[in-house]
Amino acid sequence: MAALENPKGSTLRNAFGNVLSLFILLLIGILAFSIRLFSVIKYESVIHEFDPYFNYRVTQYLTKNGIYDFWNWFDDRTWYPLGRVIGGTVYPGLTLTAGTLWWILNSLNIPLSVETVCVFTAPIFSAIAAWATYLLTKEVKGTGAGLTAAALLAMVPSYISRSVAGSYDNEAVAIFALIFTFYLYIKTLNTGSLFYATLNALAYFYMVCSWGGYTFIINLIPMHVLLCIVTGRYSSRLYIAYAPLVVLGTLLASLVPVVGFNAVMTSEHFASFLVFIIIHVVALVYYIKGILPPKMFKVAVTLVVSVGLVVCCAVIAVLVALVASSPTKGWSGRSLSLLDPTYASKYIPIIASVSEHQPPTWPSYFMDINVLAFLVPAGIIACFLPLSDASSFVVLYIVTSVYFSGVMVRLMLVLAPAACILSGIALSEAFNVFTRSIKFQLPGISGNSETDAGDAGSGSIVTQNDAVKTDKNQDTVKERPSRKNKKKEKEIVEKASIKSQIEKRLLVLPLEASVLAIFLLVLLGAFYVVHCVWAASEAYSAPSIVLTSYSQDGLHVFDDFREAYAWLSHNTEVDDKVASWWDYGYQTTAMANRTVIVDNNTWNNTHIATVGTAMSSPEKAAWEIFNSLDVKYVLVVFGGLVGYPSDDINKFLWMVRIGGGVFPHIKEPDYLRDGQYRIDSQATPTMLNSLMYKLSYYRFVETDGKGFDRVRRTEIGKKYFKLTHFEEVFTTHHWMVRIFKLKPPKNRIRGKTKKSKLKASSTTSSKRSGTRKKNPWH
Repeated sequence: MAALENPKGSTLRNAFGNVLSLFILLLIGILAFSIRLFSVIKYESVIHEFDPYFNYRVTQYLTKNGIYDFWNWFDDRTWYPLGRVIGGTVYPGLTLTAGTLWWILNSLNIPLSVETVCVFTAPIFSAIAAWATYLLTKEVKGTGAGLTAAALLAMVPSYISRSVAGSYDNEAVAIFALIFTFYLYIKTLNTGSLFYATLNALAYFYMVCSWGGYTFIINLIPMHVLLCIVTGRYSSRLYIAYAPLVVLGTLLASLVPVVGFNAVMTSEHFASFLVFIIIHVVALVYYIKGILPPKMFKVAVTLVVSVGLVVCCAVIAVLVALVASSPTKGWSGRSLSLLDPTYASKYIPIIASVSEHQPPTWPSYFMDINVLAFLVPAGIIACFLPLSDASSFVVLYIVTSVYFSGVMVRLMLVLAPAACILSGIALSEAFNVFTRSIKFQLPGISGNSETDAGDAGSGSIVTQNDAVKTDKNQDTVKERPSRKNKKKEKEIVEKASIKSQIEKRLLVLPLEASVLAIFLLVLLGAFYVVHCVWAASEAYSAPSIVLTSYSQDGLHVFDDFREAYAWLSHNTEVDDKVASWWDYGYQTTAMANRTVIVDNNTWNNTHIATVGTAMSSPEKAAWEIFNSLDVKYVLVVFGGLVGYPSDDINKFLWMVRIGGGVFPHIKEPDYLRDGQYRIDSQATPTMLNSLMYKLSYYRFVETDGKGFDRVRRTEIGKKYFKLTHFEEVFTTHHWMVRIFKLKPPKNRIRGKTKKSKLKASSTTSSKRSGTRKKNPWH
């Protein structure tokens, strides 16, 4: 009524609200960008972690050689001697995005280096992701909830951990693509616009280009469509929102080389096709219902449902036939790990060995989403008051993401946007209730409280009023031919307004309780901000390439990784091959420009098992394996001197398990003493004689005279030994990276007697040929 009495005031208020919302969104974007710069301020502008170094190297190649050479690039410096076709095995979204940004900036005469653009890509897209969260939440519960959710996402530690400056990984742009795809789906669902449906397919295509997590989208949206159909909420808007996404999205996804025909041939996509058939059957039933009389409709429905069941059964039979030949039934190893958390540990140790594929602990939830974990249940309740298609999608999103985050800690990143959206809804609804309660009870405005409450009402109240108006309009259309119904219309409107005022009155809380509740919510938000700033500045800002520690002497910087890679770059030949565990493959190729045997792509389990077998074998057998691969240098990471826990000794059992999965003579119990992993005097002879043990602890006793390992907190078992087939060529300042060179074959006969030489020369040619054919891996 207030809007009708004073339209100019209402228009001015809306304009001021839009400007204020725009200003707040700008501040949220600045916050999202700036909170991720601690890594640059405290350290330097450098690429973080391991995978980002490969992305950086690929981006360098793209900007230097162009898009066509990028698609056809065969990289012979990785996975020697196999190599890797980069264009067909990489998700190109991140690389193309950063390359485009670099090209635009240079076109505007802003000469930034490729490395600088890569470092700041993640913070830039974090701000854009916050704005996308605002749009999505606004479609669900209004502007207030959208602004709150955007502010929460800008600071949530789970997202910060993968988007700080320097974290140049696929998730840097993929989370924005995920949220924006969901927004366009909800927008299409609310409006029924084919324009937004087309944009939704394009956003899904960008998500497919960016990250393998696109399968979450193409399974979550069909689940929501099926839920709407089962609960009787089918509409033409639902059909428009879903059908173009499946058709256009699948066609576009198949254009991405790394996906290709997997978009229609793997089990991760089959749910979308089955729901696609179901929604067409339902749409046909609704269409027939509108054009046929009731009796004919029953017959037609029976026919349509029967044909639909036959088609569904036929499709299912075809899909079963396609995947029956696969031992994993068409599912990828990571997908099976999500469906069965024990699958990777049983059958694919290479997946289980990755730390981010492990299940999270309860404290990690409090660390990554903090107080949002307590606000999410309230947000779920708010979504049911009332329940709409958009709010049911958000509820389904949080339920599925909670499950997947409980299986794999990496997927806490997918949970973070859902938690922020529902927490934003909960906080917005709570503030609306408490502020309205205060407004009703402040002196001087009690006479206008009812009319003012309508303007300050929550998103749910607005939705309820809209529903009442819709019902009223429908009743008015039906009763328009009769003039007598005008009085009934007025009565209906008056009853609806009185009912809404009564409902708002029921939500009024005591003044003291409302003020205290608002104070507690502000205090909760302050605690969240402090935790997020601490997480951004301390927990997630340190690059793994440069480590720091604090002691009584002050700050200590450990730059051993770059020291080792610089030594390789300046002291080895360009064509030399370097063997290490797969964790360090990307960094070795990008920073030392040397050929590696395995890297972080982990696409060839046999090749990785070969390196694991060599590390687990005695020195002579390991030399034969590495020599057969034309390896010249072996790099190991050792943290026993400075207390660095993520070293190769702590990863050694995974090398044994992966190697034993391919080469059965490597058995994990041989490296354990009574089921315990030990490196002290109680360690098994197999452990003490393994190459990894010798390369890690060679000359270690010279550091303190005891050989005390600060990570394992014990003295090593075998302190004094010599290397016969390898020689130490470089050890970094803090002993964190050690590089050994394979001795040439001629040095192996040194010290042998003349009798052994004569005996060796008198052997038959058949025995010599048999020796050559001996497999060094057994």
